Parts: sequence; structure tokens; C-alpha cells
Amino acid sequence: MKAVYDSKTDTLVLEFKVGPVAESDENKPGIVLDYDAGGNIVSIEIMDASRRVEDTRSMQFEVAV
Repeated sequence: MKAVYDSKTDTLVLEFKVGPVAESDENKPGIVLDYDAGGNIVSIEIMDASRRVEDTRSMQFEVAV
């Protein structure tokens, strides 16, 4: 899993797996879900991220067991 913030486009991408995107769906304005050919989610794109995310320059990752 990878998270990338592009300050030039103010876009945050959460990539769940590497692979080609076959279809994209904007369920809510500015939130794009990307799917592979099998219908599995590949990534989530958040447009205007600095307005939607509290701190685009830091991230905390937790694994619950």
C-alpha cells in the first residue's frame, strides 16, 4: 500500500495494489475510486486534498491485531 500527495495538483492517492486501472468511478465529487478489470479496488484519488484531509504531509499507519 502506498500514499502519495502531489502538492501541485493538490491530489492524494491511496494505492492499494499495483496494476492497470480498468474503470474509475467518482461516487462523491472529488473522490475517485479506481478498479482493475476484475472489479477490485486499485486506488482512491482525493482531489482538493488540502481541504479534505487534516494534514496532507503526514500519515499514521496502524495494524490492528
